Amino acid sequence: MAVVNLEDLTKIYSGSQEAAAKDVSFTVEDGEFMVLLGPSGCGKSTILRMIAGLETITSGTLRIDGKMMNHIPAKDRDIAMVFQSYALYPHMKVRDNLAFGLKRRGFAREEINRRVTQVAETLGLTPFLNRRPHALSGGQRQRVALGRAIVRDPKVFLFDEPLSNLDAALRVSTRNELVSLHERLGATMIYVTHDQVEAMTMGTRICIINLGRVVQIGPPTEVYRRPVNTFVASFLGSPPMNLVHARLERGLDGKPLLRLGRQSIPIPERWLSDAEKGRQEVIFGIRPEDIFLRGSVPSYASTAGLQMEVVAVEPLGAETVLILKTDEIDQKVTARVGRDVGAKKGEKIEVQIDLGSALLFDPETSHVIEDR
Repeated sequence: MAVVNLEDLTKIYSGSQEAAAKDVSFTVEDGEFMVLLGPSGCGKSTILRMIAGLETITSGTLRIDGKMMNHIPAKDRDIAMVFQSYALYPHMKVRDNLAFGLKRRGFAREEINRRVTQVAETLGLTPFLNRRPHALSGGQRQRVALGRAIVRDPKVFLFDEPLSNLDAALRVSTRNELVSLHERLGATMIYVTHDQVEAMTMGTRICIINLGRVVQIGPPTEVYRRPVNTFVASFLGSPPMNLVHARLERGLDGKPLLRLGRQSIPIPERWLSDAEKGRQEVIFGIRPEDIFLRGSVPSYASTAGLQMEVVAVEPLGAETVLILKTDEIDQKVTARVGRDVGAKKGEKIEVQIDLGSALLFDPETSHVIEDR
């Protein structure tokens, strides 16, 4: 397999003033499953296409196994790419679709048959080898596209939103197949998606991209629990992290408080060090699952109470999502609570917020306040 290294990779399309990708730097280790995650138009597919050799590199350096690839043609990079569209040859049977790339590279017939048979067994395609693509389901076609990449045994696999055209149930099963496939092959894989569930469940690490730049890289749990700024905090999670404008201050008794509208909650003394440095206004970040109803607070949580009004109740079966508001705060607050909650729209309730899981962000820079 291979190590893929990007150093200050930049792409500016002809006739454009803005870079589609700007100073992108990261390393994908041998055997790693790296997910490039971001909203539509953020530049993630452009980065993938530069790695594949389908887009020229304006500036910066791309290396695979230490070899500079900037001007190496796509066909000579030993990379296989799976596209969002299946890109199968409609007049060819599955067997011929799988074998096509090997035939073009001059492999012996025996080797082609061996590889095609092995990949078909791995992906459950053996019963369909003599069918044409029109006689396959969407999931089966996607597996053929995956098989065509796997059969080549490349150094690097690239995936450009390969599950977008599948229905919800099929996306889940195919996602699991890809994870199992990565474990079996131990291959270096780079996967582009805008779906944060795919990123969280599949990636060894996630590289979050916005406006053509890398924002944060890390293991899924780390980027979820410790986002570097409000963009990451609001992009990851469904529902996303609550971000509420608040103020740090001291009460009449000198104890540190966080003021949220008309209400204040006690906070750790270390949080107030920011106010004493001249930073009073902050953005208070709390995940929906870190807001609890009275009587359901876990033993590990260090909580503070807030009075809130229920704006909406969304029962989802396994859990219930509450949309809440409080006086003088424009933003709504979302809480994920148990499925048996009895709260009703318009009811005023007390919620407990786990301060140990909360974050503070600078409202001017949007960056997390590290010393909180």
